[in-house]
Amino acid sequence: MARFSLVLATLNRTVELERFVHTLNRQDASVQLIVIDQNKDDRLVPILAKVKATVDVLHLRSSPGLSHARNVGLKHIDGDIVAFPDDDCWYPDGVLKFDETKLAATPDIDGLTGRSTDGEGKASAGNFDKSSGLVDLKTVWGQGISFAIFVRRKVADQIGDFDESLGVGAGTRFGSGEETDYLIRGLKLGARLWYDPALIVFHPNPVANYDIKARTRGYSYGLGMGRVLSKHHYPVPFLLRSVIRPLAGCALSAATFRFAKAAYHLSITRGRFLGIVAKP
Repeated sequence: MARFSLVLATLNRTVELERFVHTLNRQDASVQLIVIDQNKDDRLVPILAKVKATVDVLHLRSSPGLSHARNVGLKHIDGDIVAFPDDDCWYPDGVLKFDETKLAATPDIDGLTGRSTDGEGKASAGNFDKSSGLVDLKTVWGQGISFAIFVRRKVADQIGDFDESLGVGAGTRFGSGEETDYLIRGLKLGARLWYDPALIVFHPNPVANYDIKARTRGYSYGLGMGRVLSKHHYPVPFLLRSVIRPLAGCALSAATFRFAKAAYHLSITRGRFLGIVAKP
């Protein structure tokens, strides 16, 4: 049986983490759960006590920053397969067995990526490709979300740390992109990653409405995507498409009098453009 190392960074969440722990207890797998706690109190102690004895829990502390916290956790992994669950995601029954079986049957594949739904069958946290296949530098943008990435230990060792200038709490403007940068670096090292839309992890939809909070997040995430595109020297046509697409969404929403949604798409457009031209 393969062993999973789950690197989970968390801050300001208890109910969501308890939900994850509950679904983790139902997995038929050998698990090392590495929790990197960025809270200043002991709110997680009673929650982690609910993890079954079959799950090895390592409770670590870290200063803020999602990528930084994951890097703290990566120093302690001991599993064969490494994953990065969010503290507000939760696992369907059997998802770890699915990963283990798939990787055991395809030894030439170095990792799996999947997609996200809200637990009721609706896509969440992004628009994902509908067809399975090898991940490449073009398709990675629709085939990877951090909490649905499962890579073999050797690949995690080769890729190394997450870029700490990217992601939530990084202390920079770039509020996303750390997982895509991680996958791109793996691909450039020769890793063979397989996207399978049948691999699903549950996650709430972050955009329930198009208010100021959603626009701020869209801008920050856009900056992160733009920064990763620039960092990895994507060709100009690809850069243009990445900016034109949300701009078209803005125009369409405005034309149909959905002005809040138009403003949201404009925030993403602005963020991507400024991320592309930003200096490292």
